[in-house]
Amino acid sequence: MKPEEARREKLRKIRELGYDPWGHRFDDHQAIAKIRAREPEITVEPAPPAPAGGEGRTPDPVQHGPRVRAAGRIVLERKKGKLIFIDIRDWTGQLQLLIGRQQIGEENWALAECFDLGDLIGVDGELKRTRTGELSIFAEKLYLLTKTLDPPPEKYHGLTDPEMRQRLRHLDLTYGEGVLERFRKRTEIVRSIRGTLAGEGFVEIEGPTLHSIAGGAAARPFKTHHNALDMPLFMRIALELHLKRLLVGGMERVYELGRVYRNEGISPRHNPEFTMLEAYQAYGDYRSMMDLTEKLITGALDAIGAGRKIQWGEATIDFTPPFARHTYDELFTQYAGVPAGDPSAVKRLADSLGLETAGKDPDVVKSEVFEHRVEGQLKGPIFVLDYPAAICPLTKRKTSNLAVAERFELFVEGMEIANAYTELNDPDLQEQLFRTQLAGQKEEDSMAKMDHDFLRAMRSGMPPAGGLGLGIDRLVMLLVGSQTIRDVILFPLLRLEALKEN
Repeated sequence: MKPEEARREKLRKIRELGYDPWGHRFDDHQAIAKIRAREPEITVEPAPPAPAGGEGRTPDPVQHGPRVRAAGRIVLERKKGKLIFIDIRDWTGQLQLLIGRQQIGEENWALAECFDLGDLIGVDGELKRTRTGELSIFAEKLYLLTKTLDPPPEKYHGLTDPEMRQRLRHLDLTYGEGVLERFRKRTEIVRSIRGTLAGEGFVEIEGPTLHSIAGGAAARPFKTHHNALDMPLFMRIALELHLKRLLVGGMERVYELGRVYRNEGISPRHNPEFTMLEAYQAYGDYRSMMDLTEKLITGALDAIGAGRKIQWGEATIDFTPPFARHTYDELFTQYAGVPAGDPSAVKRLADSLGLETAGKDPDVVKSEVFEHRVEGQLKGPIFVLDYPAAICPLTKRKTSNLAVAERFELFVEGMEIANAYTELNDPDLQEQLFRTQLAGQKEEDSMAKMDHDFLRAMRSGMPPAGGLGLGIDRLVMLLVGSQTIRDVILFPLLRLEALKEN
């Protein structure tokens, strides 16, 4: 009989026994981690005297343990005569059940014989230790909470293909080593970030995800259409411009932590739908945002108990603050091998790398060389400061050098994790920079239209401010030791699956 047919047969028997195979409400059960923590409550009395004549098995010591109730999924099952040993797992841990035929009675034993790996069950019993010292619940009553019809993946040859793990995330969470814990850590990291921001006086808002203009970043958007208003709309590519409107409105410390969408490629470090934090602080600047970034990251490490030094692949990353801080031009000269202030030398290097240079601003060429030759060398964590102004249209210039923008990017192991500015709040200069940036852009590209509503808000007076963008998925990827962003996004975008007809 095929495994699926055997499970169907057990489903029939369960119904014949009068049980609902899909379970019922199961109140008052405890998390397995809390049950395991009650082990010290077990008491042991000396074994009773051996039988006269010294024959037979030596009596066991008498144990008394707390009565407990647990629920979980069967992940291991071993039958031995009139005993069944089952391991169940919930999202806090794993624990053995010892099921004795005599102890639970014939009706409950018949139910236990219908159990399969993957079934969800409940148990009432006494927490004690087996003869081998294994902490176990000695079952007194069993409950079927859900019968599973598909067998779980094989332990060693089952769910190993990365795409199938992401497509069948429910199985990956259930049976993948450390997967559930990784996503629980993601939750703790996000909770910590919100807590740190609240402690710094920031308020969280929810901005629109449908925009009439795709602004705030240079990226290709996803397009949609609103039927009632008969107007095109875009899924947001950034959170920035609406948050800045709130600065104008008097919300002096404001942030949003939410999804953004960019119609671009997929790679171990990119997903078209991802989670971004953007935070803005009135009367701050990009150095204020550096301090905030360090607090957010060290707070997240504390939340998952990771310490300041973590292992990421073969690299050890030291997040002990303060993080290193170097200027863009210093790093360019060091790693690109040509002077950052020599446009001719930079262009020759770009040509040798096969980069397109014709008709491009020298700072744009310099930026592309930086991306190809420098970023991969930045092990970090390192703040790269003071970018060329021509590639930073939303950033305030340094008063001492208008060719340099007060911007930083935080790099760790060659990845950009955060990006921050001293925000430009001069509406006339902002309009001028928008016009320069939009010149020649294609209609389908982002920021191909002027956001007049944002400029109107700026003319009402936006305070000087620092702004921060932090990629949550990449940060989580680093802090939990994952090598691909797709392992920290529960449901990454995947190609359509060709499903077979039954």
